[in-house]
Amino acid sequence: MSAITTPQTHIPAGSVWTVDKVHSTVGFAVKHMIVSTFRSSFDGYDATLTAADDGTLRLTDSVDAGSIVLKDPDLAAHLASPDFFDTERHPRITFSSTLVRTEDNELIVDGELTIKGHTRPIEARGTITEPAVTFGDLEKVGIELEAIVDRTEYGLTWNAPLP
Repeated sequence: MSAITTPQTHIPAGSVWTVDKVHSTVGFAVKHMIVSTFRSSFDGYDATLTAADDGTLRLTDSVDAGSIVLKDPDLAAHLASPDFFDTERHPRITFSSTLVRTEDNELIVDGELTIKGHTRPIEARGTITEPAVTFGDLEKVGIELEAIVDRTEYGLTWNAPLP
């Protein structure tokens, strides 16, 4: 690995990091009927962090929209329908960063999120760890990110009427 690291991080320039699916989650949380928070995740996804030779970071993610993890098969079918993700016509949710930076020890990732054919800019914030050697002599980097997304901007506009 190169001695050059990315600006403000310890990620080696010229390196590529892929997601560890055993220790990772791609998920979401939404308010349900104002009284609770509904959480779910996706089983099918790939993510890559690439550090260019000049140290510039790029993060990409591709999610199988039909791989949503739910306990209720009826709800799973509804979320796959055109009311929500419309997985038959839009099988992938994608993210591609446009700028990755750190500020006051916080990782900030600007990029474009595409859901159901709608692409919008978003900003995700979180943390990134230094590379560390883990079990099996595997070198890993930890990234945790969160973003607030208005689902209606992505064509996810269905809503049950409140009582």
